[in-house]
Amino acid sequence: MENVQPLSTASNPDLDWSQVRETVALLNLAVARIEHSMRDGNDSVETLTDWFTTMVKNMQVIKTATEDLPEGETKQAIQNNSRAAAEHVQSAIIAFQFYDKLTQRLAHVSKSLNAMASLVSDPQRLYVPDEWSGLQTMIKSRYTLDADKKMFEDIMSGMSIEDALQNGIKHAKQQSGGDIELF
Repeated sequence: MENVQPLSTASNPDLDWSQVRETVALLNLAVARIEHSMRDGNDSVETLTDWFTTMVKNMQVIKTATEDLPEGETKQAIQNNSRAAAEHVQSAIIAFQFYDKLTQRLAHVSKSLNAMASLVSDPQRLYVPDEWSGLQTMIKSRYTLDADKKMFEDIMSGMSIEDALQNGIKHAKQQSGGDIELF
């Protein structure tokens, strides 16, 4: 068996210790946590999607079956409850759209952190401004929502995170007019 030297880390530093390696390890950890969370979320959403699809099919059967019922309180109660259930399903579909937006944003963050880790870990690229500019251009090019592009520009211009978030929220509301922004 080979004698393997332990990796030099902040908790066990030696002459080979590097803050760059520590940074890359933390960036990789962030990417792994994001990816893990997205997988867990996707599994749950797939289950819910299957359930809602089945529920919509069942509601169609109920709607068709009530057409043959004689007019009366029972028919009216079934139709009213069926409409209410359809409205709840519609609300759930809108929530899924927001979840989809969330997972797209997290996927962009994950890819961006991974690209930054690659840049930081390469001593040939680390101190080259064009490499950093290229990374920023790549990150910005992946944004599809105007609010996300605006937030990127605000942060890159030196605005605080909290101010950029507030500006992003205002910008999104102004752009959407209260409607859902599709991506």
